[in-house]
Amino acid sequence: MELTINSRNMEVTTRLQNYVEKKTSRLDRYMPNLVEVRVDLTEEAHARNAEEREVAQITVRDKRGTILRAEERSSDMFAAIDAVVDKLYRQISRYRGKQRRKWRNAGNTEELVLGEPLPYEEEEDEELQIVRYKRFSMRPMAVEEAIDQLELLGHDFYVFFNIDEGAVNVLYRRRDNNYGLLQPELD
Repeated sequence: MELTINSRNMEVTTRLQNYVEKKTSRLDRYMPNLVEVRVDLTEEAHARNAEEREVAQITVRDKRGTILRAEERSSDMFAAIDAVVDKLYRQISRYRGKQRRKWRNAGNTEELVLGEPLPYEEEEDEELQIVRYKRFSMRPMAVEEAIDQLELLGHDFYVFFNIDEGAVNVLYRRRDNNYGLLQPELD
């Protein structure tokens, strides 16, 4: 497992680095075949709220390409790290529960073994389902035009065919009121 710690607007002290390594060291026990763990630590000087100034985000990737991501905000970086690790454990638990249900529903009587028991066992929740499908026409446009459309519609995201890339992209509004652009690539 490769651990990468990135920071923005702050310095990662030895104490903070050791704390992150300790907290993330057990992740591969609960999600086998873990390839990469990326920890992004940010101090936002212009946060709306002092309680949300320290931001910790963890992204994990396994050999099969599964990506899980969690983000938490707090007034203390160590508290943000604790909260984001807890949130990630719950996501892993939910993910593993779905894998087990798929395995059992496929007619396999053996229990799928993915590692040690999780620290957070999720209660069986009802199976989520798609309750609405929506089809829409799409015309090729530039990113600037997509931003205008996003603003006109008042949505948080906008799906469009990027004429410059020749592919479907997703434009979204970030918490800092800037924009993000998702550009999918096929493996």
